[in-house]
Amino acid sequence: MKTRFRKSVQVFFLGIFILLVILNKPQLWMGLLLLGVAASFIFGRLYCGWICSINTVMEAVTAFKRKRGIKDRKIPDALKRPLVRWGMLLLFFATFVLVVRTGKQMPVLPIIFLVGIILTFFFHEELWHRFLCPYGSILNRSSRNPKYGMKVDPDLCISCGRCVKVCPALAIEKDEVSHFINREDCLVCMKCTEVCTPNAITYE
Repeated sequence: MKTRFRKSVQVFFLGIFILLVILNKPQLWMGLLLLGVAASFIFGRLYCGWICSINTVMEAVTAFKRKRGIKDRKIPDALKRPLVRWGMLLLFFATFVLVVRTGKQMPVLPIIFLVGIILTFFFHEELWHRFLCPYGSILNRSSRNPKYGMKVDPDLCISCGRCVKVCPALAIEKDEVSHFINREDCLVCMKCTEVCTPNAITYE
């Protein structure tokens, strides 16, 4: 039930994204992103897991790869460097400022959308979510200590590792006691709750 509801929400916002691109109204989507950033201080990265059009299509690409048995390539260590992440964010802001100051129409959002999707055909989603996505870089900072987020109950966790395998951002790690979730990287997609048999993971 939760999966179907989230998918319905994702498809709804994907439709809005496509409509805004067709109508050439990218500023409205940027407004939605800003609302997502503001909400992340309280609710975590709900924008990423429920609203982001890039993530919605990425999930479809990943499902296609699994069905076809296509394996992900190893993410180059060079792309994991903080300099790359902040460079992408700086490029995003610089382009946005250029558009505002010059009035020139540039397909920034469609380009970011296509780059994210194309990369997912070759690499694990983690590459985009944690190292390249400019939106993710912003939300990573704003959702470090949200009031609500995904949590693993160490008393219920049996350390089976199923949650780790399905996490698109690899935000779940293991300590001496049980698994735990890094909220700044967590997309709140709730895929971990779908595979956790002892129901040790909750959003609270």
